[in-house]
Amino acid sequence: MKQRVITGVLSGIIFIGALLLMNTIVFPIFVALLSGMAVWEIEKAVGLKNKMIIAVSLVLSVAIPFIVHFGVKMSIAAFGGVYVVLIFIFMLLKFETTKFEQAVTAIFSSVCVPFSFSLMIVFRDIHKHFNGYTKIDGIYLLLFAFFASWMTDIFAYFVGSKLGKHKLCPKISPKKSVEGAIGGVVGAVLLNLLLLFVFKKFFFEGESILSYITVAILSVVLSVISMFGDLAASTIKRNFGIKDFGKLLPGHGGIMDRFDSALFVMPVLYSAIYFINAF
Repeated sequence: MKQRVITGVLSGIIFIGALLLMNTIVFPIFVALLSGMAVWEIEKAVGLKNKMIIAVSLVLSVAIPFIVHFGVKMSIAAFGGVYVVLIFIFMLLKFETTKFEQAVTAIFSSVCVPFSFSLMIVFRDIHKHFNGYTKIDGIYLLLFAFFASWMTDIFAYFVGSKLGKHKLCPKISPKKSVEGAIGGVVGAVLLNLLLLFVFKKFFFEGESILSYITVAILSVVLSVISMFGDLAASTIKRNFGIKDFGKLLPGHGGIMDRFDSALFVMPVLYSAIYFINAF
């Protein structure tokens, strides 16, 4: 527990440092490192040993955050097609040791994971994508996403350890309980409402586009999505017989262990913002 807390504090300091430098080149570098390490952990988990596939998938996973940061225009269909063909060529060259599902995992993880991480950059620049938003809104949405995922996890852990009696998904994650899940949702809603209050009082220059009711509803949705992300990651680990994706963060596992729920939350939050502005 002590090691987990120490790692959490140090990780929080690094994360806050990245946020303070979010308008510099340091931020996309930070996001690119997260993306590359997460993809590498997934590929390691599925037993991928094809060095050519690993190399090209890691290059792409690190490149995507910079593509988003610099706003590089490209044909996703054309580029994606070439990338998929290239991965399968590398699979054929090492067909004795490379399984089809490993190649597909490399394609999926090296595209979806970095794009989800890159939404941190999109949220930062939300004022460039939607009318009526400011740089402060971008910071708020970024914190909102991580509060929804991490606060759900924290409250679910503590409430579940104290009050948990009914198993949530015993075959996937035996320690998770229904009581913990409810505590996670309630905690995430309360903390996100508090976050909005703080931003309204001290940071927003005008009226926030998101109301307390909207934030409360979104918090419930995102909290539930966060738990699905965590359970999905647990399913992958159980399928491949591993406890954690990595060991980079003592007491927490790897990057995927720490960010699995956030990778689910950020796309859903972005989609919600998109539809709120569309209507």
